[in-house]
Amino acid sequence: MRLPNYLLLAFIILSISSFSPPPFANDQLQHGRVYNAMQAKDNKLAQLFQQRGMAYPPQQLYMRVFKSEKTMEIWAMGSSGRYELVKEFSVCAMSGDIGPKQKQGDKQVPEGFYTISQFNPTSQYHLSLKVNYPNNADRKRSKHRNLGGDIFIHGECGSRGCVSITDPLIQEVYWLSAQAKGYGNTPIPVHIFPARMSNFKYAILKHLYRKDRKNLVLWRSLKEGYDYFERSRRVPNVGIDGSGVYTIND
Repeated sequence: MRLPNYLLLAFIILSISSFSPPPFANDQLQHGRVYNAMQAKDNKLAQLFQQRGMAYPPQQLYMRVFKSEKTMEIWAMGSSGRYELVKEFSVCAMSGDIGPKQKQGDKQVPEGFYTISQFNPTSQYHLSLKVNYPNNADRKRSKHRNLGGDIFIHGECGSRGCVSITDPLIQEVYWLSAQAKGYGNTPIPVHIFPARMSNFKYAILKHLYRKDRKNLVLWRSLKEGYDYFERSRRVPNVGIDGSGVYTIND
């Protein structure tokens, strides 16, 4: 069977160069869109990490999404053992309002402490990374039987509960994530907040939603995780209590 041209070219490049991605990332390169992402973005990403004084490719990644600001951040572990900001960019589309996803069809973007559970190199939205919603905390908190699912960070610019960041940006995020997963950063944490949980923004949330006790309990736990990372630049060790409230453990 004859190899497609892009796979043949990839084999030649990898054979004659020092570039040697980890096995998972190498397997992902068998898909044309991932290979094209590597070709388009790898040098740019390497230069970005060099400018930041960070080793490339990253071995540990962390993502934060802020719904109110429509912003996403990518962080990578630095030589100090603390995470350093790699890039911040605007999210193209996120459906719904402030507040967590609770059931199938509500078109809400989840809020909570999640991880990347699946890589989809043949997504209908170019490339996509699945978020492990619903997690155990969501299941304990919700009274609905069908909580929904299929929440992704993906390309294009449209959302029905997902985080859409356009095709060029998902190429960067996907290729960084594939390399980090290949080096053992499994799972990659993705923390989704209603807003940047500074004291000022959190005070606004508490005032605007002062009658919404359920969301306020969730947001208080999310702020604890946000504050922990802001102080330490380390991803918090997250647990849940019997009612589905997140707990932050040092």
